[in-house]
Amino acid sequence: MIQVRALTKSIDTGTHRVEILKGIDLEIPKGQFAAIMGPSGSGKSTLLGLLAGLDFPTSGQVLLDGEDITRLNEDEMAVLRGRKIGFVFQSYHLIPTLTAEENVLLPMELAGTDSGGRERARELLERVGLIGRCDHYPVQLSGGEQQRVALARAFALRPPILLADEPTGNLDTATGRIVLDLLLALNREQGATMVLVTHEQTLAESADRRIVLRDGLIVSQ
Repeated sequence: MIQVRALTKSIDTGTHRVEILKGIDLEIPKGQFAAIMGPSGSGKSTLLGLLAGLDFPTSGQVLLDGEDITRLNEDEMAVLRGRKIGFVFQSYHLIPTLTAEENVLLPMELAGTDSGGRERARELLERVGLIGRCDHYPVQLSGGEQQRVALARAFALRPPILLADEPTGNLDTATGRIVLDLLLALNREQGATMVLVTHEQTLAESADRRIVLRDGLIVSQ
């Protein structure tokens, strides 16, 4: 489902060049849950951003379901993301002026597939235990509740690929465990290929596979 070939990413600071990724080769088969670990500055979030097409590599290829996304322009990539990728971020990224239900409904409206979307949104909010909070705005929800809304939104279009960047990073241990269990259950139910960036060993132990980065290179998997 995901293939990465000789992937590099560097940035020019004006005085020198910083190499963030130094030639990553990686394959993640359909349905696998892979956790990416490593110290701060190892390139984890950069790699995830490149898998999502949110940034362009300096060199190399990223193929999602056989399609080389490094050859796509920004409009084409936006269409592909809408069809194939769900996101869960550490900071939730909910729209503050939309209710929980409207936040979950939004990807379906943007994709033009909102027929039956309200039922789908409510089904997912019920699945994450928030059916009674449909009409609440993000400011009226706790951090754990906001992340559960974000989970529901990520699965709204049944994406074949789910990318998660420190999804429990802003939550206490107990709430983080609830969110992780929901994430794993939803992922199993829908059979998505999941790549999750985390610092937490206990979270990574739930994965099928652990990939460790250090200094822009894969050092173990």
